[in-house]
Amino acid sequence: MRYNFRYWRRRRAAVRAKAVIPVITLAVVALASGCGTASPSHVAVVPIPLPAPPSLPPVQPRGVSASQMALLPMATTFGTTPAAPQDPAPFEPETGIVLHPLATRVVYARPGGPPAAALPVTELGSPTWVPVVQSQPGWDRVLLPTRPNRSTGWIYLGGGGLQTAYSAYQIEINLAAYRLTLLDAGRSLGSWTVAEGAAGTPTPTGRTFLLASLSPPHPTYSPLILPLGLHSNTLSTYGGGPGTVGLHGWPDPAVFGHAVSHGCVRVPPAALRALSRVPLGSSVLITG
Repeated sequence: MRYNFRYWRRRRAAVRAKAVIPVITLAVVALASGCGTASPSHVAVVPIPLPAPPSLPPVQPRGVSASQMALLPMATTFGTTPAAPQDPAPFEPETGIVLHPLATRVVYARPGGPPAAALPVTELGSPTWVPVVQSQPGWDRVLLPTRPNRSTGWIYLGGGGLQTAYSAYQIEINLAAYRLTLLDAGRSLGSWTVAEGAAGTPTPTGRTFLLASLSPPHPTYSPLILPLGLHSNTLSTYGGGPGTVGLHGWPDPAVFGHAVSHGCVRVPPAALRALSRVPLGSSVLITG
């Protein structure tokens, strides 16, 4: 669950640099002597990287006093953030960059816009790591673990107080196939048949992230529970909690390959062991 920050800082810088280098396409047409047209075989498409244009100073955030901060909804799995914008591309790959606040940070509706929530240092007893899905100078847009599902917000990167890292892990869950696949930099580490939400309590879809890691002191159905940054769309609460969807084991293997849960994804022991090594904040993509 830990990050090698020296390596991930280099990887993160490479990802950001790649994202901001514009590329244009140049069509080079080779015409034979006396020919007035060129066949498609004579057209070579050459990508030419251009220098990045001079960047404008980052948009500055609005000031938020301590009393104003105290009134903001907390961006936790127990919270609701009605002012947070929805994820504009809920089925696109995440960037792999993840952020951890070293102190409670304001989350804004847009760069320079009004505050929408406060992101705490911990979530369910685990360090808060949230994935970046969009960037602009001085700002990162992150997924939030709150209701409604697919909530996002912008964090100002200035002023310190943030750790950043890069996770190459991705958890892909195909509900139609009852299949969970764990990838590391695109390489499969394993694929397993799982159980998913029943018809009345379906597992929600879209991109989310590994929110926390819980080891129950007296486990009943699973030695490890991995809450995700999303909630049931049909249950407002479950088992005394806020209806958070998670990944966990199950003692009866007969459930795998069936839609039987209250929205969580039940996985076999081998899958749970592999998932236990995935860093928090890592990408989870659930498709129907």
